[in-house]
Amino acid sequence: MTATYPPGPPLPAPVQTFLYLRRRSLFLGALRRRYGDVFAVRVPPFNDNVVVFSRPEHIREVFTGDPRTMHAGEANNILGPVMGEHSVLLTDEAEHARTRKLLLPAFNNTSLRGYRELVTEIAAAEVARWQPNSTVVTLDRMNALTLEVIMRVVFGVTDAAIRAELVPRLRHIVNVGALQYAGLRIPGLRRYRPWKAFHANLIAVDNLLYREIAARRAAPDLADRADVLSRLLHVGSEGDEPPLTDAELRDQLITLLLAGHETTAAALSWALYELSVHPSVQRAAFEAARDEDDKALEAVLKEAMRLHPVIPGAVRRLTTETTVAGWTLPAGTTVSCSITLAHRSPQNYADVEAFRPARFLEGEVEPHTWLPFGGGVRRCIGAGFSMMEGAVVLREILTRYALAPAAAKPERGRVRNITTVPHGKARMVVTAR
Repeated sequence: MTATYPPGPPLPAPVQTFLYLRRRSLFLGALRRRYGDVFAVRVPPFNDNVVVFSRPEHIREVFTGDPRTMHAGEANNILGPVMGEHSVLLTDEAEHARTRKLLLPAFNNTSLRGYRELVTEIAAAEVARWQPNSTVVTLDRMNALTLEVIMRVVFGVTDAAIRAELVPRLRHIVNVGALQYAGLRIPGLRRYRPWKAFHANLIAVDNLLYREIAARRAAPDLADRADVLSRLLHVGSEGDEPPLTDAELRDQLITLLLAGHETTAAALSWALYELSVHPSVQRAAFEAARDEDDKALEAVLKEAMRLHPVIPGAVRRLTTETTVAGWTLPAGTTVSCSITLAHRSPQNYADVEAFRPARFLEGEVEPHTWLPFGGGVRRCIGAGFSMMEGAVVLREILTRYALAPAAAKPERGRVRNITTVPHGKARMVVTAR
């Protein structure tokens, strides 16, 4: 067959990019209604030719595809200016396999059990600062909480002076707007605000991280430390793979910051918002929290991530002409498994607009229809950590407070950097139980 693209909108490429960045859900939904389950879009400067899939059988085909012909790292070039060339999200084939192998021990079940106590301590301290009968700006508080988790559990930073210097700079990276983020891939813009300030801040963060890495390597108690950075400094020293270099460590730390902080904060904010506007679901979640039923609490988080996808899709770039879902696509094409469309498909979910966490406990969710952590050999290595953290935070909040929405107007999403967060920050009124 001759390589070709499926139909797509005739809009100029810059307009498509704008709509994808700022009106993602509406744009993709309209395209599916117009062109069906497979269509093409153009979103430069990230990917010039993108083919979007959302049916579970098509997604399975992509997730089980040959990683030599489907490069996820190459397709994730949007992340490169911040995460760096060594990031586990930006490498492919042998380099990706090596990096993933070295990172996985820090996120296995044994390691997660070790992190749980510290995550609980951090969550309890955050919630203890809340005042009964007050309005909590949920997104801000979840960002602060999950950043604290990253700082202590992942980076292992406890020194107050280092934290005071590093935290505001990390927040500056996270809070970049979608259009500003798009401009990071255009070198000429670095001479102008706000890109010049962003890059200066990123260099300052790099200097701080390299300084911390050097200090940690020299720490006499390194072997006794349980944070992720300290664990990563050990890996590879006794195996077949060479250990991670300082540059590789820097890129993995920034990756864990963005992938593990921003996304978890957004997911928790959406979960708490939905609980605040669904009292009956909140009562069931409170009972689960009181009974320490983590599976039920994880179901709340999963349903919030289904109804409000934080990341729009899982992508691969074709290294050779490849047939996907019956379409023979040219080399260089980016194939996107749309999380947004898969999660909102009535064919995948009954009562698709309803917030019903029980669907994840009752065996209703079919494979390749729930995709927040991707799939195949590229499934997020931090998925278990994220779900553990989310369940812990929900339990600490729900056992102390009843939640109610602070505004009558329904919450909607807005794109911040590459994630979708509550536009009104999911403000809620907390009442002591």
